[in-house]
Amino acid sequence: MRDRALKIVLVLVGLFFTAAVIPTYGGIRGADPNTGDTMQMAIYATLGVFLLLAVRKPAAYRSVIAFAAWSSFAHAVTMGSLGFEMPPMKTGFIAASVILVVIGATLLALLPKRTTDAAS
Repeated sequence: MRDRALKIVLVLVGLFFTAAVIPTYGGIRGADPNTGDTMQMAIYATLGVFLLLAVRKPAAYRSVIAFAAWSSFAHAVTMGSLGFEMPPMKTGFIAASVILVVIGATLLALLPKRTTDAAS
C-alpha cells in the first residue's frame, strides 16, 4: 500500500514539476524578464523527469526523492521569507510555500527504506 501511494505521489509531483518546462520555454523566448525564475523552473522540470523515472523502481531513486523533498523545503523557506519582504506578493508566495512543504513532507513520509548493499 505504501509503495503504491509513493508511486502515485511520484507521478503527480513529477508531472507538476515537469510542467515547469512551460514557463522555462516562455522565459527563454523572452516572455519572462526574470532569468532567475527561468533557471529555477528548468531545474524543477529536470527534477520532475527524474521523479517520473523513479516510479518504476523508487528504492533505486531514493536520493532523488529525498533531494526533491529537501529542496522543496528549502524553496518554501526562501519563498515564504520573500513573501514577508514583498507585501504585494505575500499571498502567492505563502500559498506556494505551503504547497512545497506538503510535497516535501509527503515525499519524506513515503521515502523508501534504505537498502543494504551487499557490495559495501
